[in-house]
Amino acid sequence: MSTAEQRAQMPKGTQAVLDRRTLFNANRNLLPLLKEGQCVLDVGCGSGSITAGIAEIVGSTGQVIGIDSSSHLIELARKQYGHLANLHFEATELRHYLSSEPFHVVSSARVLQWLAHPDEAVGHMVSLVRPGGWLSVLDYNHCKIEWKPKPPQSMQLFYDTFLKWRTEAGMDNTIADRLSQIFTDHGLTQIHLEDHSEVSQKQITGFEAEASIWTKVAETRGQQLVADGYMAEELRVQAIHDYERWIQEEGQSMKLYLLAVTGQKPGELR
Repeated sequence: MSTAEQRAQMPKGTQAVLDRRTLFNANRNLLPLLKEGQCVLDVGCGSGSITAGIAEIVGSTGQVIGIDSSSHLIELARKQYGHLANLHFEATELRHYLSSEPFHVVSSARVLQWLAHPDEAVGHMVSLVRPGGWLSVLDYNHCKIEWKPKPPQSMQLFYDTFLKWRTEAGMDNTIADRLSQIFTDHGLTQIHLEDHSEVSQKQITGFEAEASIWTKVAETRGQQLVADGYMAEELRVQAIHDYERWIQEEGQSMKLYLLAVTGQKPGELR
């Protein structure tokens, strides 16, 4: 049986999803916070596409560090964005990361959903924010997903089993709706919530690519579920087949509930 840390590891092949994300289409909640000359930490930077956008905004007088626990994603990030002098990537887990200087902004997008102890992770991120600086977290409530019409029974069963697999590893499928209280518990103020739910519709270009995120999950994470004894390989394969047909023929829309929560650390910004 895999541990929570093993379940959180990004399987090879998931970078196709990560590389489609940019600061402007997938992490725009940061835009009001970013200024030229800032020092910014991007926690769970993946293959670096969002982090590179942050580096462009803070400019040559700023400094951006991206950290991720997946070494192969950090290798990809360095290969793709190593030419940016103000951007540095490090393969490390958040809990092990220390910095001699605190940051103006600490960002984490779609990361806490994969951690067994998200409250502790927020506390560590707060410790890395300088007084007067900001912590911004973007994450999901997976229990609020909406498909219209409902996907095939095989995919619904896969999805429910996927959430159970996550829960039994200590992950919080509803983390988005708990962030505000967690921020308050860690002493942050000026807490602001924004709905950044990801809505895909058939009549709009991109529906197929966006809805197929669950095909990718079944192809990658699904193998972990099978290995851990949560489902049979036959169900995993059937879910992929049925869901792909649903995307092409019946599917009309999908909504992933995504919430951005930002809070300020008390003190005077230096």
